[in-house]
Amino acid sequence: MIEKKIAEKASEAVEKLYDVKLAVESFQIEKTNIEFEGDYTLVVFPLLQYSKKSLAETAVEIGNFLQEHLKEIESFEVVKGFLNLTFNDKFWIVFFAANIKNDHYGFNTKINKTPFVVEYSSPNTNKPLHLGHIRNNLLGYSISEILKANGKNVIKINLINDRGIHICKSMLAWIQWGDGETPESSGLKGDHLIGKYYIMFDKKHKQEIKDLVHRGYTEDDAYNQAPLMLEAQKMLQKWENADEEILAIWRLMNSWVYEGFNKTYERLGVNFDKINYESKTYLQGKKIVEEGLEKGLLFQKEDSSVWVDLSGEGLDEKLLLRSDGTSVYITQDIGTAQRRWDEYHPEELLYVVGNEQIYHFDVLRKVLKKLGSDWADRIYHLSYGMVELPHGRMKSREGTVVDADDLMDEMYVTARKTTEELGKTEDFTREELDRLYTIVSLGALKYFILKVDPKKNMLFNPEESIDFNGNTGPFIQYTYARIQSVFRKAGNKPEEFLKKLNLNKIELLGIEKNIIKLIYEFPQVVKQAGENYSPALVANYCFELVKEYNHYYQDTPILKRVDPEVANFRVALSWFAGKVIKKAVGLLGIEVPERM
Repeated sequence: MIEKKIAEKASEAVEKLYDVKLAVESFQIEKTNIEFEGDYTLVVFPLLQYSKKSLAETAVEIGNFLQEHLKEIESFEVVKGFLNLTFNDKFWIVFFAANIKNDHYGFNTKINKTPFVVEYSSPNTNKPLHLGHIRNNLLGYSISEILKANGKNVIKINLINDRGIHICKSMLAWIQWGDGETPESSGLKGDHLIGKYYIMFDKKHKQEIKDLVHRGYTEDDAYNQAPLMLEAQKMLQKWENADEEILAIWRLMNSWVYEGFNKTYERLGVNFDKINYESKTYLQGKKIVEEGLEKGLLFQKEDSSVWVDLSGEGLDEKLLLRSDGTSVYITQDIGTAQRRWDEYHPEELLYVVGNEQIYHFDVLRKVLKKLGSDWADRIYHLSYGMVELPHGRMKSREGTVVDADDLMDEMYVTARKTTEELGKTEDFTREELDRLYTIVSLGALKYFILKVDPKKNMLFNPEESIDFNGNTGPFIQYTYARIQSVFRKAGNKPEEFLKKLNLNKIELLGIEKNIIKLIYEFPQVVKQAGENYSPALVANYCFELVKEYNHYYQDTPILKRVDPEVANFRVALSWFAGKVIKKAVGLLGIEVPERM
């Protein structure tokens, strides 16, 4: 990239002018602020200690050196402590010619052999996927695609939380009040049916708590001593003791949920290389804990519960096994992490999990290290913010969640209505319209969620997301379709224009240079998005590119009233921009239509 070349020459300049050798990495180079003339800016402030001269004089001396020794620099301007460098048209045209036919442009094609494990989704089998899960899935899938584009050997894993007290709650409610109801008899997707009984348990449990509190119990005691909760705890013990009757019900109900999950994943457009189940990993966690106890690394209390003392690591004592011998979440996560290390020896174990679990993963790393697993430092928790609604946070137990399937249905209806209002779908078949509405609705949903920095909480507004103007998925999709319309109007495929492309006499318009500059930045954006685990960098880059191209399309004749060689170039520029747009949104899991 040119930034490195500028830094290298700046280092030569400082050595030549001020007799000081500075590392290339010490120079600050950034894109020139849009308010000023220039392409790249060198920050001069830190160099004053070496020049012993004024800010303006130092900047001019370095600017003159760079212009003399970098043929790409056409001019420079000093604005306070910033040296703004402008590159000549030849630099941008040479870049354009060298990369327009590169099918892999922007991506690293050298794949690292060491696996890079990404875990995302990780739903519980007691409820359907909801809006919070959608953010998790979209982040996990997009980050995986971005890491692949950076040459990582990504393995996408879904850990299904198919055991524990929450699963027993749904099972118990179904046994007591289900009367043999099935997805077939109810007409509900399996995950929706199970979620219905999870909510039912919560309502009945709350009533029992209320009754006990009325009889003098404290809230905490009432919660734990309520008959339903005691029965659910007994069921968990039976499950862990392999009671065949309980296991049979568990297998049946989970099979309904898995089928429901798979339909939602397919519709959302996410997938996994491997699916793990907590029911098959928690025993390994228990074994590791028991071995740690034997080695004296852990301790047991009088009630037989097993704990770890992390006070030396700035935390406190943590429960690893309950007094009845059943596991807690951290126990099964210990087993899962160990299994993944044994299987892959990965470069990193990346967990995409909400920010309410920051403490949990801090504990997990510290427990593993205390048990002798030095590789625990390779665990990275990508914590993301919650998705909130205008009326507040969602609560699964109370049934106040935005269901993933219902949301996608709503987005489809809104996409259809908005598209039809534009009145440009008369020549589409019914199948083509269905496909278009699906692409637009999912593009709107994915872009709206992924354009927000993962670490930030976000407010989801479906109506704002489906807008054909502004920073939205449909606006980007519409721009891509607009680019494809250029080729249809021209009556030739882009490849035919590339064959006739002659760049020798092309004089770039300012906006053409801006588009090429944005295309030039694409590889760096992909790299930074991978380093920061942030699809938002790709999303907002894409918006900048389509915004610039739309201005170009509206204000600049591409095919008519221009010289044939200019027309060839403008079609080629459109094609290159379209190719980068498609690649960029592809990293977000978004499809683009050929026409809209």
